[in-house]
Amino acid sequence: MRFEALLATAVCGPILVCAGPAVVPEAAGQDEVVAPDPVAALVGRLDLERYKDTMRGLARFGDRRQGTDRNRDAVDWIEEQLLSYGCETARLHYVYDPPPRPTVGRGRGRGAPRDPVIASGEIRNGPGGSRYYGITRPTGVNNDPDAQPDERLRELNRQPAVNGPREQVYCTKTGATRPGEMYILGAHMDGHGWGEALNDNASGTALVMELARILNMPDVETDVSIRFALWNNEETGLNGSRAYVDQRADLQGVEDPPGSGRYPEPMWLAMIQHDMMLWDHGMPRADGTWNPEQRPEADINIEFQSESRFADRAMRLAFFFREANEEFATDYPAAVGPHMTNTDSTPFMDLVPSISLRENERGMHTGAGWNPTWHQPIDVFESFSDDDFRLGLNAAQTTLAAVSMLAGASVTD
Repeated sequence: MRFEALLATAVCGPILVCAGPAVVPEAAGQDEVVAPDPVAALVGRLDLERYKDTMRGLARFGDRRQGTDRNRDAVDWIEEQLLSYGCETARLHYVYDPPPRPTVGRGRGRGAPRDPVIASGEIRNGPGGSRYYGITRPTGVNNDPDAQPDERLRELNRQPAVNGPREQVYCTKTGATRPGEMYILGAHMDGHGWGEALNDNASGTALVMELARILNMPDVETDVSIRFALWNNEETGLNGSRAYVDQRADLQGVEDPPGSGRYPEPMWLAMIQHDMMLWDHGMPRADGTWNPEQRPEADINIEFQSESRFADRAMRLAFFFREANEEFATDYPAAVGPHMTNTDSTPFMDLVPSISLRENERGMHTGAGWNPTWHQPIDVFESFSDDDFRLGLNAAQTTLAAVSMLAGASVTD
């Protein structure tokens, strides 16, 4: 399908309006799309080593577990980086103080099995809500400090989480012609498991930070605004993104002060989440080990939620991102799936078209134990190869290309 047709339907309609022309018209007789020069130029500014360096910076704070000093230090560091890119930052404040969790299952007694139900309502009986009954592995969160062999990292992660006030940072690229409309690019910066939370989710956080760096360069202009949000408290139940929706959804499109041309919360056009970007090595082997290399079929999974209010437009948006991947990603293809779940786009999905990018299908592959690093002590930088890091970089290429077109990005001489 041509970019023009996809652009016209991705998130456009009676409520939402796209940024305007974003592609060079086809020459007569050509079937292929002519790549827009500004988009190619911006995607060309992504760099594998720079992406890896940003992840290394996040890894310095260990697993960045919410409610700890290492989490607060990481939020400060992220804001310093965003400010250095010229991106105007702000913080959202909320309180995390949940009631104690129940100690028994839902009416079945302690430890009784439950049928996994993913967000679409579909029941899947495999591990983690997988549809697979073959080679799978159980998943969980490592809470044993002694499972971390690195003494320095074990001590860094030792401080326990304490309920109370929380902060998360975001920054905004203000649109030049329609500042009152906005795309949200998100990733969660917290983790757990006694590692470095490198894949889950320094990989997504670094991706969003790299896009903030490029799109806030002095020679880059966009028609509409773009917000780069680094959520906190994802691992405890999407609490940071839920707090953002609760506090800011009703502020959309309000000019403050009136007549100023400033919109503290522009109207949301779409929300794009990035969560776990690196590992697509396939299912476990029969003996319980994993393939140490990316599988030949490795791809970027772009998911929407088929039961969401904006499912049709979210689906069109997902396929638009897939087309952007076809045109601009250098190594790995993209696939579209309808079961977006358990990530920070979920609180937005009934308010605005929302999608997530990740390494595997969340409700199927990840839940079936396809990633041995998930919430484990081995989720550290050294566990991943450049093939893994390039998968994340290709996701960055995909989002940067798609959002540049949707937001009407241009590069000045």
